[in-house]
Amino acid sequence: MKEFHEYRSVYPHEELLARLRRIRHVALDMDGTIYMGMSLFAWTQPFLAELRELGIGYSFLTNNPSKSIADYLRKLESLGIRATREEMYTTTLATIDYLREHHPSARRLFLLGTPSMVAEFEAAGFVPTADSPDDRPDAVVVAFDMTLCYDRLCRAAWWISQGLPYIATNPDRVCPTDQRTVLVDCGSICACLEHATGRRPDITLGKPDPNMLTGILTRHGLQPDQIAMVGDRIYTDVQMAHNAGAMGVLVLSGETTLEVADQADPQPHLTADHIGILGRLLREAHGR
Repeated sequence: MKEFHEYRSVYPHEELLARLRRIRHVALDMDGTIYMGMSLFAWTQPFLAELRELGIGYSFLTNNPSKSIADYLRKLESLGIRATREEMYTTTLATIDYLREHHPSARRLFLLGTPSMVAEFEAAGFVPTADSPDDRPDAVVVAFDMTLCYDRLCRAAWWISQGLPYIATNPDRVCPTDQRTVLVDCGSICACLEHATGRRPDITLGKPDPNMLTGILTRHGLQPDQIAMVGDRIYTDVQMAHNAGAMGVLVLSGETTLEVADQADPQPHLTADHIGILGRLLREAHGR
């Protein structure tokens, strides 16, 4: 195991600080990074205050499409964080953007997802189809569905087996939780469907797809080396940063252990115990 005390980087310390000085925006994963379940980490509010003091913007990204933007904003507010719709980007929005660009004629969708997710698609002008072999959709969208019903899982498998466009919102196998259970996520549901149909999704959106960062870069007029993607997963958060040419920061406050981080290839640009350590390094980089 490599030496580790609060943080480590692939860069020498002075080069790390130079790279951190270029950061103008921080994209923050949510579960496992700023909170766990319904518990806000003690370092989250001081970290956000540090970013504001340094003039560094931030956005909240999540691979979890089970809630609407309004749901997430309410959750953040209940934890003491006030955010705007423009500061949120979920895989539901990424999927809507993808459908509009790549399947512009698709309006009727079989949606394997929560009512909150379905409502977000309806608000965007899509029509959810019924659980009926006579109500043929234009495409199938499979997501993290905490209301998963066996009949609807079987209907999704049927439409997938018929060759309809098949989109997965995110690759996550499980969703982080502070409860004593395992929350089976979209990647595991898709594995079940693959076993039943022999077919994988045509595309899996969400992290590590770099398009999750493209909107932020465009919105704020940033270059990839001016944004840091911070999260608790190597195969989504850190991999997306590498895919987008951004700085990838792994925090050990969620899913990934130090032992797993040691085996990562490529390595995170920075691995830290939690986002509070990143805040301290940013402050040092700016001579505060």
